[in-house]
Amino acid sequence: MSSGTPHLRLCPPPGSDPAIVTHDAPTVSVPLTIERLFADYAGYVATVVLRVLGRDHEVDDVVQEVFLDAMSGLRSVQNPAAVRGWLKTIAVRKACRHLRKRKVRAFLGLERDCCYEHIADASCGPEERALLGRVYRQLDLLPVSDRVAWTLRHVDGEQLDTIATLCGCSLATVKRRIAAAQAVLERRLRHG
Repeated sequence: MSSGTPHLRLCPPPGSDPAIVTHDAPTVSVPLTIERLFADYAGYVATVVLRVLGRDHEVDDVVQEVFLDAMSGLRSVQNPAAVRGWLKTIAVRKACRHLRKRKVRAFLGLERDCCYEHIADASCGPEERALLGRVYRQLDLLPVSDRVAWTLRHVDGEQLDTIATLCGCSLATVKRRIAAAQAVLERRLRHG
């Protein structure tokens, strides 16, 4: 799981448009409306959320929360070209909150185990599916901030400076979080 290995390949969330998942979303026309925003970016936001959460049954709720927040902040968007990054920031932060709630539920014994192998891309073989499942099960045990930084880097393929912006922290903090997560994952996956 070194930085030279390919990113984990997840399938697109149910109901998302594969064209939006694999390519940049279309440029939003002016004036921005929530309907147009949702039509153009729901698939993209769902993909981001799936990659961070790793559970497709949780994606729809978080996507709805993202667009509810987007509705209230839509007037503040000055540059339509910045919409994609703005929505991704909202999506990452909503996913972080969802992961924190999941940790509390797990602590209270209210969280069920999850099978992650089915979220692998159709082109993945059985070994890749098994690895993806093992990685996401280990990610569930990490602190949320470490998990999200690592996932954005190694699953989503984001640049470090973008991850710092998405997570609302410094570049040094992002590097530290990714390194901490990487060390734990390597140790646990080697011995597990």
